[in-house]
Amino acid sequence: MSDLGAFSPAWKIARAVAAGTVTAEDVARSALGRIADVNPAVNAVTDVTAERALAGARSVDAARTAGRPLPPLAGVPFAVKNLFDIEGLPTRAGSKINRDQAPARRDAVLIERLTAAGAVLIGGLNMGEYAYDFTGENAHDGACRNPHDVTRMAGGSSSGSGAAAGAGLAALTLGSDTNGSIRVPASFCGVFGLKPTYGRLTRTGSFPFCDSLDHLGPFARSVRDLALAYDAMQGPADGDPACAGRPVAPVLDTLDAGIDGLRIATLGGYFDTAGMPEAETAVRAVAGALRAGGPVAVDGVAEGRAAAFLITNVESAALHLKNLRTRLDDFDPDTRDRFLAGAMLPGPWYARAQQVRAWYRACFAKVFQDVDVLIAPATPFPAPEIGCRTVTIRGREVLTRPNIGMFTQPISAIGLPVCAVPVRREGLPIGVQVIAAPWREDLCLRVAAWLEKEGVAGFAAPAL
Repeated sequence: MSDLGAFSPAWKIARAVAAGTVTAEDVARSALGRIADVNPAVNAVTDVTAERALAGARSVDAARTAGRPLPPLAGVPFAVKNLFDIEGLPTRAGSKINRDQAPARRDAVLIERLTAAGAVLIGGLNMGEYAYDFTGENAHDGACRNPHDVTRMAGGSSSGSGAAAGAGLAALTLGSDTNGSIRVPASFCGVFGLKPTYGRLTRTGSFPFCDSLDHLGPFARSVRDLALAYDAMQGPADGDPACAGRPVAPVLDTLDAGIDGLRIATLGGYFDTAGMPEAETAVRAVAGALRAGGPVAVDGVAEGRAAAFLITNVESAALHLKNLRTRLDDFDPDTRDRFLAGAMLPGPWYARAQQVRAWYRACFAKVFQDVDVLIAPATPFPAPEIGCRTVTIRGREVLTRPNIGMFTQPISAIGLPVCAVPVRREGLPIGVQVIAAPWREDLCLRVAAWLEKEGVAGFAAPAL
């Protein structure tokens, strides 16, 4: 008999399925049952693909029975943010408007690749409307709730992706990250998340938010699972002009290399002046374990973040102009207002923002001449209560939503690879960012794996 449970890692599930100690169909049925039992509390899953999941699982079992080699994620349940195309379903992207569209005719490329690796799709996941969100409070599908405390936010915009992984609904989930939408839910929900380098993973078959900032990536409860998913999804693809088309660079075999020889430093300046004590303590714990140097201050962080705000506003508004003219009342009012603001920004402001972004990227590039990996907070505080409009940081009351991403936005603005790592602590989860130079996802995951092995970081199952 298998010793698998709701929080079993993907690698362990795949190994048990390959060994025949459990069938992929039993794994899929268990995941579907878990969704039925737990999802009413967390509201992470918006679409359950039960028939597809069982059919896919039976196909995996048939291959094993026939003696064919099984792929690395055989029988692993996964779910995706509902901005990914899922064949047969409208790609709702967290909105009311998109539900009127025809069902997708094929899966997003990353879904196809995980399926080819043996994983079994079990559903689509809740998210902030059109990904313009940091809280996970969807006006149409309801708030996604934190599995560690259902009165609190799961984070956004990949709220369902973080919550589903944290609640044991799926071993792997996929999300998107434009300004922090993988790293914020990972921090709030206490799971690992990978935002690869901009252009590393194809976005073909996903609904866009802001083309020059959008990334796709995985969530998981272990670093090894992140690496398995990331390796399966790499490679060139048609349909996304931003995809760099780089050859596959597997990271799984590099996870155990340790940290010897790596130049690791904490990010200072902007990054150590704006968080609550929980964020500072998490960074100190990680930095101490890694014997990190620093703090290293980088020029232009605030300016780079401001540029990202403007770019996000303008590019996202342009995508929705038709519906802003014809279906204004069908938007979440908060999302609508942000799009309207973006539609009215002067063109020279956008051009200047792109110039500032390029300068800021060069500032960070200088730092990576002397450092391999940087450590920074993922969020300035643990998950606030749902509906919380303001928070007090260092004696100053600020708006909650825009400040949740104060540490993630400056990193995604220039497309750097980041692994969000949950720090082991009492109380609500909070994470740190492990950041590397472009195309060095291997270093992010290698450091994250060391932190996990040493017990500094790791997933702690909630009492659900």
